[in-house]
Amino acid sequence: MQRDATIADEMQAAAGMAQAVDGGAHATTTSPTQHAPGRREMNVAVLKTKTEQGLSEAFGAAAAELPGGAEIRKLRLDAMGRFGSLGLPHRRIEAWKYTDLRGLMKDALPPPARRIPHVTHTDIDAALGPLAAVPAHRVVFVDGQYAPDLSALVADGAVSVASLATLLKSDTSAAELLDTSGRDDDAVLALNTAYAADGAVIDITPEARLDRPLLIVSLRAAEAPGFVATRNVVRVGEGAEASLIEAFVTLPTAANDFQLNTATKVIVGKGAKLAHFKCTLEAGGGVHLANWLVELGPDADYRGFHFTSGTALARNQIGVSFAGTGGNLDLSGAFLGRGGEHIDTTLLVDHAVPGCTSRELFKGVLDGHARGIFQGKVIVRPDAQKTDGKQMAQVLMLSPDCEFDSKPELEIYADDVVCGHGSTSADLDEDLLFYCRARGIPEQQARALLIESFIGEALEKVECEDLRAALTELARAWLHETAPAKGVA
Repeated sequence: MQRDATIADEMQAAAGMAQAVDGGAHATTTSPTQHAPGRREMNVAVLKTKTEQGLSEAFGAAAAELPGGAEIRKLRLDAMGRFGSLGLPHRRIEAWKYTDLRGLMKDALPPPARRIPHVTHTDIDAALGPLAAVPAHRVVFVDGQYAPDLSALVADGAVSVASLATLLKSDTSAAELLDTSGRDDDAVLALNTAYAADGAVIDITPEARLDRPLLIVSLRAAEAPGFVATRNVVRVGEGAEASLIEAFVTLPTAANDFQLNTATKVIVGKGAKLAHFKCTLEAGGGVHLANWLVELGPDADYRGFHFTSGTALARNQIGVSFAGTGGNLDLSGAFLGRGGEHIDTTLLVDHAVPGCTSRELFKGVLDGHARGIFQGKVIVRPDAQKTDGKQMAQVLMLSPDCEFDSKPELEIYADDVVCGHGSTSADLDEDLLFYCRARGIPEQQARALLIESFIGEALEKVECEDLRAALTELARAWLHETAPAKGVA
């Protein structure tokens, strides 16, 4: 008990928490302090929202149970201190102007119990739906905790998979797994560093060729609302080739309300190739906050894809940096939103070295009063000559009440480059719809065909045939569920 109290005291000192709670937006109070004759300074105390206060207090209570020794404990305290200074992101921060997390997160949910609910392989297959048919090596986490009995790991020496919690407890050099240097201004990442209790640490040996993808299953099973933070680390050795799938799914009996903060750190070695997919399929009224932190070595090839559907609030942040010449990046994704769902894709591509290529293509379909956001920023540094970058975001809007906010950005400080970006939004083409109906295709089927064709350009980026078929099936199911709401017979 005394250790718990000590950790809580250290956390509060690191965060510099104010004790007042205003229950709404941040406010400040000032009081004059006399330092010398004729000189007065103002002390500024920042009042926290109810959610921010709750997250800080919950950390004080949970810190003693989080894995790691003294060095990692200090890392967590420092991260919580940064969060205390930054607070939840809000619309006055440019990168968060369309997703006011401070206003959208009304409560701080407690971390889940450190007991894995009873879950079977059948439960996981049912939660995965069409993804269950994709042949893969599985690594399963239930409510943020590694479940070895439900995992089927590779045993051929080409790859090693470990639990983050185990490494943090046993490896004195494991602090680097939680390191997010250069991102000290990100409150969401700071929360992840402070709270991350488990995750997958994957090392793929140089020149390895995996026979099937690695599938990290993050299953939400708790019947009580809770806050889960996970951190994955993936290191691909020189010349290796692999595919990785992250799937976020939910049991039907799980609580409707949840908060998830997940981060995946990826390092792709020289000449290595990694295809990385993320499928966010959580049902419910929860908050899903995700970060990809990707570093590409010389001549590395990285293909990333996001598929998002069904979550009330999803924010996917992708940060890619080129650490060696000749790197190739292909980022793409598809998001499907309806009702009041809010789906935000924000990416930053940093061309810091010459001779690299980047491509981004994101497509979305919005219905009801759903809101989609795409923010894509590409930076070309002064030394990054011969950069080739192109970016496109397109959205199909099925309702007059939905909203799409797009902010493509290019910052170019080199002169020998080829770069471009674009963004479009529109409703279904009535001429194409008429063309289909004139040939005897029922309206509902015609609408579905046109929407599927629109999404298909993004899905074609998925080179794994089994995964592409599964995602196509998920998109068709979404369209089938959406069409009746349009009043189409």
